[in-house]
Amino acid sequence: MENSYEKSLARLEEIIKVLEEGGQPLEKTIELFSEGTSLLNTCTKYLDDAEQTIIKLSGDKNA
Repeated sequence: MENSYEKSLARLEEIIKVLEEGGQPLEKTIELFSEGTSLLNTCTKYLDDAEQTIIKLSGDKNA
C-alpha cells in the first residue's frame, strides 16, 4: 500500500525524533535508519513528480 506524501513525511519526522533521542538498541537504530532512508526516497520522488507536473502545467519548455 502506497502512502501519501504527507503520511510518509510524518513517519519520517517520527523516525528522526526517535533517532535523535537515542537510547535505542543498535538493531532498532539500523531498522529505523533503513525505514527513514526509504521514506526519504519516497518523499523525494513525490516532490520530483510534483515539480515535473508544475513544469508541464506552466508550459515551461526550458526546464
